[in-house]
Amino acid sequence: MKLSLATRIFLGHAAVLLTFGAVSLFSVTEMHRNQVEIRLVSEGYLHLAQTAAAIETFHKNQGKDITRLHDEKSADTRRAMIRLARQYFPPLMGEKLAEGRVKAKEVLEFTPSSEVAFVREVGAKFEELERRYTEYAEVSESVFKVLETDAPDWDAAEGRFDRVTQLDNSIGSSIRLLHASLESRILERVNQAQERERRTGLAIIGLSVVAIAVGLLATLFAARSLRPVQTLIESVSRIGRGDYSAQIGLKGDDEIAVLSREFDTMASSLREREAQLKQKQQELLRAERLAAVGRISAQISHEVRNPLSSIGLNAEMLEDQLQRATFSSPGEAKEARELLGAVMREVDRLTEITEEYLKLARLPSPSMKIENVNEVLDDVLSFTREELERARVEVVRELSTEPVLAQADEGQLRQVLLNLVRNGREAMAGGGRLTVGTRPLNGEVEISVADTGPGLTDEARAHLFEPFFSTKPGGTGLGLSLSRQIVQAHGGRLEAADGDGAGTRFLIHLPTP
Repeated sequence: MKLSLATRIFLGHAAVLLTFGAVSLFSVTEMHRNQVEIRLVSEGYLHLAQTAAAIETFHKNQGKDITRLHDEKSADTRRAMIRLARQYFPPLMGEKLAEGRVKAKEVLEFTPSSEVAFVREVGAKFEELERRYTEYAEVSESVFKVLETDAPDWDAAEGRFDRVTQLDNSIGSSIRLLHASLESRILERVNQAQERERRTGLAIIGLSVVAIAVGLLATLFAARSLRPVQTLIESVSRIGRGDYSAQIGLKGDDEIAVLSREFDTMASSLREREAQLKQKQQELLRAERLAAVGRISAQISHEVRNPLSSIGLNAEMLEDQLQRATFSSPGEAKEARELLGAVMREVDRLTEITEEYLKLARLPSPSMKIENVNEVLDDVLSFTREELERARVEVVRELSTEPVLAQADEGQLRQVLLNLVRNGREAMAGGGRLTVGTRPLNGEVEISVADTGPGLTDEARAHLFEPFFSTKPGGTGLGLSLSRQIVQAHGGRLEAADGDGAGTRFLIHLPTP
């Protein structure tokens, strides 16, 4: 089960609270047990033991008085002692025995289950002592009656004295056993209470240590869960300083992990936008430079074209004159014609350059129509078939079997394709294979022109579409720059890539209707 960060922190604190709650509950429970134990001893066993001790004292005194009564020779003294015994001992002894019996019943109300049997046994012993003391009082009274007379029958009294002595010893023994059992029980409960208190103290200390450890673990867990927040803050600071390479890369499903992934996505988007802005800035600078060059080129071309036209016209007139002129030797005539031919070729070359400059400076906006790219490419290949065959270039067509439609200006698109085909032909000086293809691709039309020439160097690839950069001797370096400008005006892209195995592959992407 995947838990959120807030839930995990809550569970950690809940574990701490439960642990401390368990320690508190255990402490309260043990305190209650100790209170019950203290009450049992102080309000129960101690009172019963005191009552048993008082009964034992009274019984011993009564036994001593009866022994003195047996030895007393004076009738008046005996009668005084008997009156005192009748008034003092029976009421007090009966009161104490009843007090012990009642106290035993009261103690049962708060006695734990483990001590109920013992308290009931103590109560039963007090009841038994009451019964036995009633018999003891009756036998003692029969002795008192014999000894009240002035001349008691000592032989009859002697037998009764023996019975009293037997009862006295038996009752005294029971009282001592009861008192000893209560004292032993008190000592036992006190020792158990002390041992329990010691164990409780150790348990509370251990549980407190466990609770502290749980608290520390919960704190460490919370700190570990919140540690990525600092990383996130640092990454945001880096973004604020313009460093868009910040990446957090946290894994997981909690809120911070999701936030970090969103942050990484945002940083990637910012990097891409920054790269696009730099690219647009470079393109803008290139466009501004190209516009400036175009304006200068247009001005120069305009100024040069008229003199070139005059030179070309004069050269043609001079050629006509040379046809009719006479020379001292055929060699001189040949040399004059060659020189004039060289002049005319240079004039044609300069005229072609000025025309390219004018096209670059005065490129008209495309007149967009829906065109079948396959048909346009077929026309270009048909137009260049003869020159491609002379250059021993094999043409491989990989055109889409279905019509490939694009929004384009047919004339400008033909110009771009013608330039790419001729560049491929010129790149394969000794012949080769030119592969052209079309296909629909992700809402666009892709046109590819690939040659098997030597390919492009890294330096050439970096400056390939810049104006006036050319890898051909005598090239103007305007063809590819003009082609890219035309494709971009169509809302498309012109790119260069390595061919399959060798050569160069140009890709044109145009939007579909």
